[in-house]
Amino acid sequence: MFTANIFTDLLSFRPKGGQKKLSISAKDIRDIAIIGHSGEGKTTLCEAILFNGGAVDRMGKVADGNTVMDYDEQEIQRKMSVNLSCAYTMWQGVKINLLDLPGFYDFEGERHEGLSAAGGAVLVIGANGVLPIGAESVVDYCLRLSMPLVIFINGMDKENADYAGTVAALKEKYRSKLAPIQIPIMREGKMQGYVNALSGRAFEFSPKGPQQIEVPADMQAALEEMEAALTETAAENDDILLDKYFEEGTLSREEVIHGIRRGIATMNTIPVMAGSALQNRGVINLMNEIVKYMPAAADRNPVLATDLKADELVSVACEEDGPFAAQVFKTVVDPYAGKISYLKIYRGGLKSGMSLLNPRTGQEEKIGLIYQIRGKKLESVSEASAGDIVAVGKLAATVTGDTLCDKDTPVLFENIRFPKPVLTMAVSAEKKGEEDKIFQGLQKLGEEDYTFSVRESSLAGETLLSGQGEIHLEVLAKKLKNKFGVGIVLRTPSVEYKETIRATATAEGKYKKQSGGHGQYGHCKMRFEPYDGDFLFAEEVVGGSVPKQYIPAVEKGIRECLGTGVLAGYPVTGLKAVLYDGSYHEVDSSEMAFKAAANIAFKEGLKNAKPVLLEPIMKLRVIIPEAYFGAVMGDIVKRRGRIVGTDVAEGKTVLSAEVPQSEILKYATDLRGLTQGKGRFVAEFARYEEAPESVLSKVVGK
Repeated sequence: MFTANIFTDLLSFRPKGGQKKLSISAKDIRDIAIIGHSGEGKTTLCEAILFNGGAVDRMGKVADGNTVMDYDEQEIQRKMSVNLSCAYTMWQGVKINLLDLPGFYDFEGERHEGLSAAGGAVLVIGANGVLPIGAESVVDYCLRLSMPLVIFINGMDKENADYAGTVAALKEKYRSKLAPIQIPIMREGKMQGYVNALSGRAFEFSPKGPQQIEVPADMQAALEEMEAALTETAAENDDILLDKYFEEGTLSREEVIHGIRRGIATMNTIPVMAGSALQNRGVINLMNEIVKYMPAAADRNPVLATDLKADELVSVACEEDGPFAAQVFKTVVDPYAGKISYLKIYRGGLKSGMSLLNPRTGQEEKIGLIYQIRGKKLESVSEASAGDIVAVGKLAATVTGDTLCDKDTPVLFENIRFPKPVLTMAVSAEKKGEEDKIFQGLQKLGEEDYTFSVRESSLAGETLLSGQGEIHLEVLAKKLKNKFGVGIVLRTPSVEYKETIRATATAEGKYKKQSGGHGQYGHCKMRFEPYDGDFLFAEEVVGGSVPKQYIPAVEKGIRECLGTGVLAGYPVTGLKAVLYDGSYHEVDSSEMAFKAAANIAFKEGLKNAKPVLLEPIMKLRVIIPEAYFGAVMGDIVKRRGRIVGTDVAEGKTVLSAEVPQSEILKYATDLRGLTQGKGRFVAEFARYEEAPESVLSKVVGK
């Protein structure tokens, strides 16, 4: 079991022989994000890749809690990734930087961080004969980013693994882009080898790795069919190849490979492969294809940045000898070791001792030790080149999304866009008196997680923690406990109801008390009216029935009552209170007495002014595939919502509605279930409206 201070021993870690000098060129670097839904085998695939590359001497298992990537205590307990993890290995002289992205929806922010640093992605899906949950959104996201993508159909060791059905489901959605390059050799329902249509060679799995064999006779026709399809795909990706294909009707194997490589780089082609990460079958072939077909860091498209001297957008190419420019894409905070910043180097070289500018703060940061990342292990190196992913420790004022650059050539990259919180829970300390520790701990966690927020509810008197879902908030609670020793309790937050009046009413408040010596006497006559604003106090006293010095006390008494209405004790709004008459005693009257009288008048007057309960109405914007429109609209109507409009954006249906806050407290979870994880939404406060009698009965009855 790992302890909270997971990086404590890492900052002092040194490889034998001292610091390594990193001399890998950008053309020999592949930055690959491993993506997919939770449970599809992403972490296991990373483990197999690291093992094949010699980065580890044995494959760990998620079930055993001993993998390189899932090292956090929460990940070990839950048997799922909750953090972005990085690790590297060498393969065929190429450095492969793996970014293992959590697949569960609650950790979307980690995915945004990882994809911002990646130069390509491998989507891992199960061989279940269907388009898996979350796969469509991942592919669409990569398409929007122009992120080169390979699909790896995992789980081919399972009985009745359905490769053909899975490919068919993918083709139904991405027919024009999908390019299967493998034919699995199946025996007894399990994958025993494969035929590579790009090389035209067949391999059989063995304990010593894949062994080349003759293409099985019964697969020759399927191979020829796939080769023909790949030839057409290659021709469509290159005008010169297309002309030759039209003239000669064929292309050489080298030309096909060139066309496929070009198609991958431009996101016109998505190759499909298969294997079993758990059994380490088909993984070596995947690694070969990553090296051969995925764009090198040197070949990536230039990244846009703002030239701060010229105040204009410029393209930052991956130049190893250019002025330094990098972005912090992830921050890990440890209470003992401090802050570790993960960098994607876009241009130039990084060396220990360099001073770099943070354009956001205007401060310079001194670079100390530089680390290669291998899960929880950090390996010290003296330098790193453009295109690489490394970590540095203890940056003073640099946070996730910040740019670090040469001070003489300042540039600023666009910040990473994080999803807004969608689920809110009320938070309280397990132990009284630790409320301050909660805020301090959450502030530290906020340095590494930009997808949650914390605020105080002035109406409900609660501390509110907002995040991406229930599991996300539960993980935050565990991190608070493990890292900072603060236990918290999560519960459904109170709805921030208010009260108001719908009629005008008058009331008289008299406070009279005699207990020896001076007594207490205050008397005021009030009129309460509906008001368009929050609150207004006025006075119409004539003849000095209430002396001027006591009128402020009457107003103060009314204001103190606004926090507790007469229906259910919620704050009162939309009220005008008018003092129009009263009386006083020359000896016994006091400010306290008139405050008390105003309190009496308030309670009596509001009871007779047709008090009503107001509920907060949220403006809801739901983005869903067209297929779920009817189900989502019907669900909103059941929640007492009103549909106010529909639109289309990015090929999705956008449904705008207004829904009471009380009906969507856990809408993030409900929408995911309703749309198989394909729906997203944003909600913001719109206004208050009178609550129906059914709601009032529930609220008053509590």
